[in-house]
This record gives sequence, structure tokens and C-alpha cells, in this order.
Amino acid sequence: MPTRQKESSEQHIVIKPQLQNTLAPIQKNHKNVVNLKSPPNHEPSHMAKFQNQNSPPSRNRGRRRGRGGRKSDQSDAFMPPSSKPCTAASKPDLVVVPNGVVEAVIQSGVFDDGRSLCELNVGFATSSKSSNFAKRPGYGQLGTKCIVKANHFLAELPNKYLHQYDVTITPEVPSKTANRSIIAELVKLYKESDLGMRLPAYDGRRSLYTAGELPFVWKEFTIKLVEEEGVSGPKRQRQYKVAIKFVARANLHHLSQFLAGKRPDGPKEAIKVIDIVLREMSARRYCPVGKSFFSPDIRKPQRLGDGLEAWSGFYQSIRPTQMGLSLNIDMASAAFIEALPVIEFVAQLLGKDVLMRPLSDANRIKIKKALRGVKVEVTHRGSVRRKYRVSGLTSQPTRELVFPVDDKLTMKSVIDYFQEMYGYTIQYIHLPCLQVGNQKKANYLPMEACKIVEGQRYTKRLSEKQITSLLKMTCQRPRDRENDILQTVQHNSYDQDPYAKEFGINISQNLAYVDARVLPAPWLKYHEAGKEKDCLPQVGQWNMVNKKMINGMIVSRWACISFSRNVQESVARGFCNELGQMCQVSGMEFYPEPVIPIYSAKPDQVEKALKHLYHACSTKLKGKELELLLVILPDNNGSLYGDIKRICETDLGLISQCCLTKHVFKINKQYLANVSLKINVKMGGRNTVLLDALSCRIPLVSDIPTIIFGADVTHPENGEESSPSIAAVVASQDWPEVTKYAGLVCAQAHRQELIQDLYKTWHDPVRGTVSGGMIRDLLISFRKETGQKPQRIIFYRDGVSEGQFYQILLFELDAIRKACASLEPNYQPPVTFIVVQKRHHTRLFANNHKDRSSTDKSGNILPGTVVDTKICHPTEFDFYLCSHAGIQGTSRPAHYHVLWDENKFTADGIQSLTNNLCYTYARCTRSVSVVPPAYYAHLAAFRARFYMEPDMQENGKGTRAMVDSGVRQLPALKENVKRVMFYC
Repeated sequence: MPTRQKESSEQHIVIKPQLQNTLAPIQKNHKNVVNLKSPPNHEPSHMAKFQNQNSPPSRNRGRRRGRGGRKSDQSDAFMPPSSKPCTAASKPDLVVVPNGVVEAVIQSGVFDDGRSLCELNVGFATSSKSSNFAKRPGYGQLGTKCIVKANHFLAELPNKYLHQYDVTITPEVPSKTANRSIIAELVKLYKESDLGMRLPAYDGRRSLYTAGELPFVWKEFTIKLVEEEGVSGPKRQRQYKVAIKFVARANLHHLSQFLAGKRPDGPKEAIKVIDIVLREMSARRYCPVGKSFFSPDIRKPQRLGDGLEAWSGFYQSIRPTQMGLSLNIDMASAAFIEALPVIEFVAQLLGKDVLMRPLSDANRIKIKKALRGVKVEVTHRGSVRRKYRVSGLTSQPTRELVFPVDDKLTMKSVIDYFQEMYGYTIQYIHLPCLQVGNQKKANYLPMEACKIVEGQRYTKRLSEKQITSLLKMTCQRPRDRENDILQTVQHNSYDQDPYAKEFGINISQNLAYVDARVLPAPWLKYHEAGKEKDCLPQVGQWNMVNKKMINGMIVSRWACISFSRNVQESVARGFCNELGQMCQVSGMEFYPEPVIPIYSAKPDQVEKALKHLYHACSTKLKGKELELLLVILPDNNGSLYGDIKRICETDLGLISQCCLTKHVFKINKQYLANVSLKINVKMGGRNTVLLDALSCRIPLVSDIPTIIFGADVTHPENGEESSPSIAAVVASQDWPEVTKYAGLVCAQAHRQELIQDLYKTWHDPVRGTVSGGMIRDLLISFRKETGQKPQRIIFYRDGVSEGQFYQILLFELDAIRKACASLEPNYQPPVTFIVVQKRHHTRLFANNHKDRSSTDKSGNILPGTVVDTKICHPTEFDFYLCSHAGIQGTSRPAHYHVLWDENKFTADGIQSLTNNLCYTYARCTRSVSVVPPAYYAHLAAFRARFYMEPDMQENGKGTRAMVDSGVRQLPALKENVKRVMFYC
């Protein structure tokens, strides 16, 4: 896979045909169909006796399966990322040799270790892609050794075959829940007969798995499901055809070889099966959401307001690790819609008094947004509780609604219909009705006659207040979280789980004990003018007392504007004086007087006010630029903050620092100190640097000019279906200090994770083909700032899930290569590409919570704790690092996965570099939980969402020109802004 040997003409091709695509399910030589890497199959075949059974209808053979089905082509051909144009690989010939095993014939080429270019696995698909990622170079040794506990529970597996079957349900059912009900009924009826006493595990879509083979290759069942409308109400019976067809089988021996590090690639299908097996019982007991399960019975739901409540639950996932397969269990919570009468839900949403008068258009739209897609059940028919999904809200009140009752278009009012049909008198006739079912055919239900069905997760945007309430609920001290996790495992009773028993899976009841190390904190360098010229942080913290910024900037031309009507000019002036003095004490030079007197403005005139102030200052300065704008905001400022940043950074070219009214009135020294840190880096200064950086003692950074990138993509919140995703890339602009980071941002297609603008070309009528992109621009900027071109690239990429690793690496490494080659034909500095993950569920706990020497004040593990054994990947180069001290709740370690490493980092090298960088975060005097370049990229991407025009923020639309991809471009950052850390 990716290789930097540009001279080589080797084509690395991995062929992974699926069994069902190359071999018919029934073969006379079935016993010879084995994985080429597996041990000889000594298990006698039971397939021969089914050779004469009827085959499935041939009309579906060879057809690509629809949504939810298995991929029809599992072979992959991939080329090493490089700046050269990709050439098509010659396709190998697939042949079936006499023993029935598919072989791939290719003309030439071997791997460096002598293996054939073709890796063929017959059976469940394996991920050959994973073998291309960087391998672990060894284990780290640096730091103080200790033992920690992890929320991973060892899963023991039998060395046996798993069988996969394709499931086709006719008519097609879109709901996983409904599909599960159909298969559950099938198992109930046929387990002891046609299924041969097998208890299958089902994924809710197209795949069914068994621990042993079923007594047929293909079979169709007829299942009748009774849908009960109520205790004494009518019942509807539906009939389904369920076809089950054998697809493949795999020996778990291959999985055990992978876990032992003897195979480079993991059989992902086998891991998926085990995950499905262990989820079966929980999916029946609880409400499944992704990989988590929730229930109001686990813990009493907490009200979040506006008709929402927080349910407790747990996350569960099976993971391949060095200790074997482990079950990762963590506590979780999510927002659900309260199972309230709809009229009560509306009262919570809008306020009780609203129900006594007709709704305004704004309130009607608010209700419509909140209830669209929500399931409700009727309450006006006694025991009959029919369910409907809300599609909208009527524009007229109930008293005005009429509908045709016959073909002659005889009209009847909704009020009369409910009175005559059900003897139900509608009370709130001034309120609109719910529209349910098909939009074309009007179906009206009075709000007061409906109740929200329990167990519906709320997927729309939460308010700040709701988010705060939800976070409070999830915030648990480490000891409490550990106990809850253990109780969850005990309550789930995996040892009594019939599905786990069927497949021979045993789950440990104990947390994993893991070898860890606590890396030492780095020495930090401050200015020689301070009493303390260097500093060794203690438990991830330090302060600015007796220290001065190593590169304090001069602020001579500044102004202040206040959008808070509560702040008098004298109060604002006093705050600015205090802030200026703190900047002076911290090592900056801050002139005491603003360019013009403090200016007050109304929030609804933000653009006019900012431009007026800018031009007034320009007139006073006579050609010189205003350096800094201090902005005082109301505490609840809505979109004002974003408007200010958009106007200042993309229109006026102003560096701004916003402060809330509450901080202006109640001046706090610590707050002022933190603001001064932000101002200094926004002005282009440095607060501190690693002492080892100045003395050139950082391995693989200090020896040659090195640039460190951070990249992230932020996506719109749920419910924003057309808003673009925002990508941001930052890069260090100083060497050897690697502390100052310039940043660039761009908009791209909705939910697109690949960063499209890393490298790009376009045609210019005058210059011809022009190269550009964020990587190229930042490399050029580095050379301008340092006078040298980078000879090494370290790239920290945030926000990538495991399933995207290969795609991200292939695309973005290729973009880096092309960006470098566009500057000089032979310019290809070695690249180390590291994915940073925070959205995982691994938690580390102190071995002894009572031992204060092994925990911080919050009871969490010490900052610098690193783990690269036992719970990490069996063969790849990854580690968990808790680089910060906990404040409240349970600390989440960051997970770093080195996907590509041409710089040949040792485990100690990359772990200590990453940990040390976490002490250089500019905005505070604490080590942070994520390596700063990735953190900065996240801040820059978050900032750029404010640059979208206001109407575009609301609905994803706007008037700005679109690029070729159809995504509206963000307004460009001004040159003086993009050179500094404006996002801090």
C-alpha cells in the first residue's frame, strides 16, 4: 500500500472476492472451500446431503443487492498516494482451480517480505486495508509505571465456524424493529423444526448468523404477524415471505490469529457477528440507539424542559485488542421526548397560558418543527391505541377544519365528526390539528386526543439550557462511573444470555487491568525579564505569577465598543484599564488610551457600528491600521458574537476580543490573565514554548525544519439538512518552537468528511493551470516566516471514525504529496499522519481510588498517563493518552492512531511529543486533553460557521457565489487575520 518509493513500478493489489460472488452456495467440493490462511478443516461437512435440495429462484442471482444488502464486489485495488497521476492497475484474472478454491492470477509483483501481491480470503470478508497502516514499532518505556483499570471486559470465543445467511423479507420493511419482530416470530415457530434447534442472531436488515449450519441451503418461510391495536380493539394480520439463503462461513481461528498479532488483517465480518450476538438481548430489553441502549427503568429520567427528558443507558461495542476481543461498556445518556399528552407537550414548549388563545404563526411553526416525525397514539377510542406519525400541523384552527366524507364531496367538520363517530367533544377548538399519515390525503387528529409514544429519541438541536442539564446528568466522578459500569455488566448477565451461550461466548465480569505509564511534564520557557524564567507544571497546571510571556506583543492602537446597554462608559473604561494592566504585567506592552473614546452601539446595528468605528479610527490614525478591538457583549447575545467575528475577520480585517457584561462588572484577576493570553497570540505573540524546543532536544522535530499540521471537519447539527460542513487546517509557523499556528478554513459539501481543499488546481485564462489549497498555502507561509522549507511533516487529523481511516489516509495523504510536488518537482518531505479521536468510550480508572498519589484532585488518573498495551490494537500503532487533569466528571483519554509514519517515530517519541505539545495550548495555563494543533483546527472550523451569511446559517441557503461542488464559498479571511491565531 502507500509507499514513497516513486521509482518503483510495483502495483500493490489486494483481491478479496466474497464467497457468494465467486462460488455458488452449493458445491460438490464444499469441504475444500477454506480460507487459504486457515488450518486444515477437520470438521466433517454436512452440506453434501443438501445438494439435491431446491436452489433459490435464479432471478436474483448475480444482481447487485439493494440498500441494506451485502456488497456484490468486495475486491479492492489501491495505489500508493503520491503526487504522480495514478495509473490503472492491471486487473488480475480470477480462476477456479479443480479443488474449488478461487485463485487470483497476476502477471508480476511481490511484497517486500516475499508474499504474493494477492491476498485471497474465501469466507467472511477481511479488512486487508488495515494491514497498510503503520505497524507498532514497539512499546513505550518512558515514564513512571503504574496499573490502571479500563472499561473493557474480555470476551472468550470458541474456535468454531460461524455461518452467514442472507435474509430477504417480502414485502420489504424499512424498520429494523419490524424486521426483528418478523424474524423473532420465525424463530419462535420454526426453531425446533426447520432451524434445527439453532438460535440465530439477526442484524435487523439482510444478514442472519448461526453458530452451526442450518439444515438447508435456501428456504422460504411464510410468517403472519398480528398487530394489536388495543386490548379489545381490532387486530390486523400481515403476511410476509422470508427467504433465508446460505452465504458464507468462517472459522474463528482466523480471528484469534489476528488478535495474537499473527495475521495483519482482522476478519471484520466475524467481529461484526459477535457484536450482533451480544446485542440481541439488550435490543429486546431496551431502546437501541446506535451502539447504545436506553431505558427509563435504568435510572429515573431527568426533565430537560420543553417536553424533553434525559434517559440513562449504556454503550456497548466489541473491539479487537491485544488482550483478545474485549467488550467496551460505558455509561450513556440521551434526550428523549416525554410520553406526554400532546396538549401537555405543547404547554411545556410554549407556556401554559398559550393554550387559552389562538396560536401565533411563530408558535405554530415551533410546534410543527418539534412534532414533525414524532409518533403519537390516539386516546379518544378507549382501549384502541392506534399509532400515527405526525407529518405536520394544520394552518387553520380545529373549528374551521372540514373534510369530504363521500364521493359527492359532502363536507363535515372535524368537530362534528369526532362527536358523532366517537362521542368525543373537542375542547381546544382554537388550536390546530395534527396532520398524520400521507400528506396528499388529509388526516386530522386533535392535539388533545393524542399522546406521544414512549421511547422516541429527540434528534433535533437542543437548547443551551437543555445541553447543560444533560451534561450534569452524565457528569460522574470516576469511582461512581466505574461502579455503574460494573453494575451494568452484572445486570446484563452475559453468562445467562441465551445468544451468548448459543455461540459459546463468555464475557468477563471484571474490568481489565492495564499496564500504564505517567509521562513527565515538560519544562516551559518564559521571558528572561520575569522572576521565574522557566516552569515545571504540577499535575497539569501552573500560573503566570512571576512569569512574563516569552514573546509579548505591543498593542499601541486599540479601541473599545460596547453593545451592552447596562455598561456605562466609566465602567467600560475601568475594565479596559484593568485588562491593559494585566497585559502589561504578563509581558505585553499595552498603551493605556484607546484611539477614540469608548463607543456604544445597539446590537441590531452591529455592522453599521463596527464600520463607523473602523473608519473613525482610520481617520484618526491617518493611514495606520487599528490593531485590536475590544468588544463588550450582553450576557445573552444570540447571534451578535458571530456577526462581530464575521464582519471583523472577513470584511474589516480587525482582530477582536469579546468580553461578556458579567465579567466587566465583576472583574476577576484570573479571567483577565486568561484574556491577556488570548490577546497576545491573536496579536502574533507567543505565551510560552517548550524548553526542549529552544535547546533543540525534541526528537524528530528539532533536528530539521518540521511543520506540524492540525485538521478537522465540523458538521452541521442534526436537523440542518443542507448546511455545509466546515473544514479547517492549521499549521505551525515557527521552528524550532512549533507554537504559533496559522489557520485556513473552507466550506464543503454537507457531511463530507474528506477535506476537499487540501490541494486543488484550476484553470486561469492567463496563467493556465494554477495550484492552490490549504496545505500548499500553509507550506508557503511557513517558508516566509522561517526562511526554510519544511523537511518533515507531522499531521494530526481530528474527527475521523475507524471506518473512515483508509479513505481519509488515501485521499488526504495524496493531497499532501501533490501540494508538496506543486512547489518543487522532487519536494517530498516524509509524512507522519496521526488520527486523533475523542468520541470513543474507553475510560481509564485509578487502580486504587484511595491512593491520592495516583490521582488528581478530581479523582481521575494523572495527566500524562499513557497506555499502548492490552486494550490497544493488536498490531497497529495506537495509544491512549490522558494529557490533562480532570476538573469534574471522568476524564476521557484521547486516542491517537498513527496511520502512516515515514519519519519512523518510536512509541516513546510520538507519545512524549504529543504529551508535551498539550502543555503549549495558548488560551490557558493547563495542559489540554487533545494535542493543540487538532484543538486549534476545531476552534477555527467552529469559528468559520459564523462566517456564513445569517440566512445561510438558518437553512443552508445564501447568496454567495458557489464553487464547482455546489457549495457556497465562505468569505475570505483578510491577510492580516489568517497570519495569526485569530480563532483563539
